[in-house]
Formats: sequence, structure tokens, C-alpha cells
Amino acid sequence: MSVEISSGADELAAGAAARIERRLGDIQAEGRTPLVALTGGTIAGQTYAHLAAGIVDWTNVTFYWGDERFVPAGHVDRNDRQAHVAFLDRLEVPADNIVAMPAHDCSLSVAAAADQYAERLPSRDFDLVLLGVGPDGHVASLFPGHPELHETARMAVEVLDSPKSPPVRTTLTFPRLNAAHSVWFIVSGETKAGAVTRAIDGGDIDVTPAAGVHGHAETLWLVDRAAATAT
Repeated sequence: MSVEISSGADELAAGAAARIERRLGDIQAEGRTPLVALTGGTIAGQTYAHLAAGIVDWTNVTFYWGDERFVPAGHVDRNDRQAHVAFLDRLEVPADNIVAMPAHDCSLSVAAAADQYAERLPSRDFDLVLLGVGPDGHVASLFPGHPELHETARMAVEVLDSPKSPPVRTTLTFPRLNAAHSVWFIVSGETKAGAVTRAIDGGDIDVTPAAGVHGHAETLWLVDRAAATAT
């Protein structure tokens, strides 16, 4: 595990985007299609806005999500809408390369939507999982004290009572989030500092779920100085 500290959110977002581009370019240079799990949130959106054409062939990357809000397609709360606005449309990522979680206006219940998404996940590990962290230490839509933290069989599950609105969501579970070569946390802001410290210190996942996610080869915390104040 390693930690890199930026001076502020702007530097963090620009640096994280450049790092993502380099990593995806390196994977493509090996002759592979990168498999990436995206996150949502303010700093994620700022990071995605910095992504640019250049060293990455954006038609040769496949994107998934770590969690999603079970609201209608195109809703402002959807993580996939944020990514479309920030970079997917701008960089002309093909629709076939975007594997979004089902929306509320599909014909499925939220539980069936989670199961369907699990079936669409890649057979091999993600190359890169991007994650944020909430002030309470939640990661994806795995919240402190919730039973989803101890799911070992299902790769994606429904969340019916998220303490953060909207309450109904779908999320990958620890077994699938941890099936990754690299996990990068991108975290900004003083309100996250306590959670960042607890997670890095390997705290109890029931208290700080972010402590439960690690890449096989790399776990990297990209934080700004405000989020690092308690480390």
C-alpha cells in the first residue's frame, strides 16, 4: 500500500487523470484491453474531466462500475451519467465498451438487477478499480454496519437502505472489488481525513468498509492534503 498527497483537489484530479492514462496506455501496449471499474463522486468527476485523447485508445477500454444508484437511466444521481458527461461521450468510448449497472426503469427488481450485473462482469480480474471514500468510511455502496459487508457468495448485491440518498442501490461486494490488479482510492477533503486514516491503518471493516478493499498487486491512495490531515 502506498499514499501520495497532492496540495489540493485540482492537483489531485489532474494527477490522478494523468496516472490513469499512463496505466491504461501501458496495458494496451502489452496487447490487452484494460478492464476498469469506475466510481462516482465529486473528485471522480473532476478527475474524469481531465482525461484526454492521446496515449490511450479509448475505443479499446472496457468500463464497469463499482456501484450505482437504482434510479431511472439518465438521472442526475446516476454514476454512469456523471461519467458520460465527464468523458465517455467526449472521448467517444463505444457503447459496447460501457457496461453500466441496470437502472430503475428496467423490468428487473433491484435484486435481479444486481444478479444480472454480476453475470456481465468480466471473467478475469479488473486491471484497475477506482474508488472514493465517504466521511463514514463507506466504499462503493458498502456502508458501515450493513450486512453486505459480509457477503462472500454474490459478486453484486442490492442495497435497500443506504444512509446516503438515494437509498436503493446496487454494488459490487468485497470479493469482486478485491478481484483487481490495482485499486486506487481518490479522496479529497477534510471531512474524509478520519476515514482515510482508519482505512490505511487497516481498521475494522464494519466501522470503515474502505479498509476491506485491496488490489492483488497495488493499493494506492491518492489524496489531497486536506484528506491526509489525520494520517
